[in-house]
Amino acid sequence: MKKFLLRLFINAIALYGAIALLNGRGITPQSENWISLLWLALIFGIINAILRPILVIVGCPIIVLTLGLGSLLINTLLFYLAGAIGSSFGVGFTVSGFWPAFFGALIVSVISFILNMLLKDELRK
Repeated sequence: MKKFLLRLFINAIALYGAIALLNGRGITPQSENWISLLWLALIFGIINAILRPILVIVGCPIIVLTLGLGSLLINTLLFYLAGAIGSSFGVGFTVSGFWPAFFGALIVSVISFILNMLLKDELRK
């Protein structure tokens, strides 16, 4: 349970970073409180847990042909989808195009990678 909550907070912080950096540049948040971010992080985690393996298997030829850059497209799609589903529940954000979704997914990936590296001992327990 501690591991789940820690990953939820990591996702929430990463999503907050992406929304804060890109606010007004293609991403418009619907609400800016931490409870909404936790719900959005939960939605983001569920989408990644369910759809990411399917998309990676289906998109494996594209990922191989582009030497891994296809995974950035998958991340972009999942970021956009998390915002759309979250906004239907009133806790998400709206993305105005491909590039804001791409940069948002990139920011989320970098921030969560850094936080996972800093907290890797806590996540192993």
